[in-house]
Amino acid sequence: MNRRTFGLVGMLAAASIALAACGGTSGTGGSTGASAGGDTSLSSIKSAGEITFATEGTYKPFSYHQGGAGELTGYDVEVAKAVAAKLGVKAKFEETQWDSIFAGLEARRFDAIANQVTVNATRQAKYELSDPYTVSQGVIVTNADNSSIKTFDDLKGRTTAQSLTSNWYTLAKDSGANVEPVEGWAQSVSLLKDGRVDAIVNDKLTFLDYQVTNPNSGLKIAATTKDSSDSAFAFHKGAKALDAAVNTALKELAADGTLSKLSEKYFGQDVSK
Repeated sequence: MNRRTFGLVGMLAAASIALAACGGTSGTGGSTGASAGGDTSLSSIKSAGEITFATEGTYKPFSYHQGGAGELTGYDVEVAKAVAAKLGVKAKFEETQWDSIFAGLEARRFDAIANQVTVNATRQAKYELSDPYTVSQGVIVTNADNSSIKTFDDLKGRTTAQSLTSNWYTLAKDSGANVEPVEGWAQSVSLLKDGRVDAIVNDKLTFLDYQVTNPNSGLKIAATTKDSSDSAFAFHKGAKALDAAVNTALKELAADGTLSKLSEKYFGQDVSK
């Protein structure tokens, strides 16, 4: 996926100066006002002193409640808080079901989505998307003592455990595997350990999260896809000032090691790049 360029910050600053010379500025820090047709996405959160992120709150380890009912936490939540701190505002979270999360963004119920939004062409056309803060791949997971599966071609004629509604089901079938339908990751692991299937095709982050709490699982990653999947913050279309400021914050968080530390905390390795 192409990364957004940080040069957008300079372009926005230049545009703001030009409008100011015409006497069309208002709001915090001299940002252009809505009446002048300006982008107030950043100045509005600066004025409010907070940025509201939509997140599911039921999506472990990205956004969930500690112990099921405790404080909202997770990788996405902590990255969002770190970004807000760089912007000089407080992070506020509105828990929203995934099915309605983009509609809420379009209705301006919140400023951004922090919920592993996958970057793709359709979303890039409809929303402003930040630079990625999570990068992952598809993987084949096998028992640690399995040496016969090393590539996706090796899945031909083998049996994998997959949810029938996932993209990983399609990848497994396209690789020639016979698929045993399951309801989720936990059931897949159970079948694999019992020897009832040969492998699981899933997201690398799912496996890494599992390994953090099950370090002696007896499972391994046997192969990884060449293509990666990038996740980013999403903003309503036209919120370029906020998008650019968040990109600058993410660049700083990468440089000072914050993203790496949060990745290690939740996944045992750096998944931010």
